Amino acid sequence: MKSIDKIYINGEFITPQGKQYFDLISPTTNEKLGQVLLGNEDDTKNAIAAAKEAFKSFSKTTTTERIQYLKNIQASIEKRKEDFIDVMIEEYGGTLQFSTISFDYMLKSFDSAINLLNTYSFTKTMGESEVQMTPIGVVGIIIPWNSSNGFIASKLSTAIAAGCTTVIKPSEMSAQQTQLMTECLHEAGLPKGVFNIVNGLGEIVGAEISRNPDVAKISFTGSTNVGKIIAKEAVETMKRVTLELGGKSPNIILDDADFSKAIPLAVIAAYMNSGQACIAGTRLLVPENRFEEVKKLIKEVVSNTIVDNPKNKTTAVGPMVSLKQYERVQNYIQIGIDEGAEILIGGLGKPEGLEKGNFVKPTVFANVNNQMRIAREEIFGPVLSIITYKTEEEAIEIANDTNYGLQAYISSSDEKRAHSVASQINAGRVQINGIGHDPMAPFGGFKQSGIGREFGTIGLEAYLEPKALIR
Repeated sequence: MKSIDKIYINGEFITPQGKQYFDLISPTTNEKLGQVLLGNEDDTKNAIAAAKEAFKSFSKTTTTERIQYLKNIQASIEKRKEDFIDVMIEEYGGTLQFSTISFDYMLKSFDSAINLLNTYSFTKTMGESEVQMTPIGVVGIIIPWNSSNGFIASKLSTAIAAGCTTVIKPSEMSAQQTQLMTECLHEAGLPKGVFNIVNGLGEIVGAEISRNPDVAKISFTGSTNVGKIIAKEAVETMKRVTLELGGKSPNIILDDADFSKAIPLAVIAAYMNSGQACIAGTRLLVPENRFEEVKKLIKEVVSNTIVDNPKNKTTAVGPMVSLKQYERVQNYIQIGIDEGAEILIGGLGKPEGLEKGNFVKPTVFANVNNQMRIAREEIFGPVLSIITYKTEEEAIEIANDTNYGLQAYISSSDEKRAHSVASQINAGRVQINGIGHDPMAPFGGFKQSGIGREFGTIGLEAYLEPKALIR
């Protein structure tokens, strides 16, 4: 059993002033893995003060220096690939497949930031004036448990590229993963105070980051409800915010699509990261006249979707991160039943032989209408709702009839038609005939899926303030 009793402030591992411990529980067995000592408000203030002091010099570093820091971090992480994958499986319950992909994406975050620094001009001419793109200041990075180190890598690499310093509040549930990342960042030899990491609760550490006047910007990934709380706190000191929040992504299969390819892809989109993904395609929109065919194909694909110990190579769906999350998903399945939706496959309870962990039966609801709660609210588990449409126009209307707008999916054999439909969907990203990630393209949401964008030039400029010199 592991005890994590250090946080990281001003280039050193130190014992937090907080006295509260948080238990780390295995999602796979519900046995205790260890505990983490949580930081408090004073720890957070100290971390912010260190970042503020470090900003004075780090904001003046050259792009060449920042590139070298990014390369150092990447090299340090790359050496511990197996450790990163293993700890994500153990602590989070991420499948071996997902944990491996997450590691690859994590490394690519640094490639993207380096690419930006090699191509981006921090001084521009606009009209007759010189415009300097200057680092915004201390950035508070607040991240969730569903891809903890991936979020640290993407947000921190962008902050470093911009010349900002940071205070990071990871999920307390990800403490072992955070410890590994912190060790790698420490080894990379960044100047003291450039990054500071405080394990702690959102209502203590996160709240201090949100209200502290010395924090210039917050980059948050998490639920829409928490995002709203952070935004309200941030406005008191006019912090800039980037909020990547929830989703209820539509997946439109057009009538000309190859259903033998589109349906398996739809299941992957719905159950990615065991359904614990803000971009999961959890609303499947299919032509009404192909409904019976869809149901048959879905049952076949889902019945062959392996739910098991996440360390197994063939496992596609692992456990929910916690008992609380398991119960949340069970509650939504019951809501779907009560609303009159038909369980096509899956349902309540745990899969046979997996009773010790937080495992959910991959579930598909048929005969869902878009006003049901299971079609409107983010469940964050392996639950897919099938909704039928009569016309292409109706499909677009249903897809856009949501409070969210983070990601969407389109399948069609006609590339031009797919592009036309994709252009009418109100979402930050639309995947056409596949599932991919472009680290140089913006990522973020419409409506209640967030504010601002991450990745690429647009993501970098969220960490910069334009200063016009007019002569």
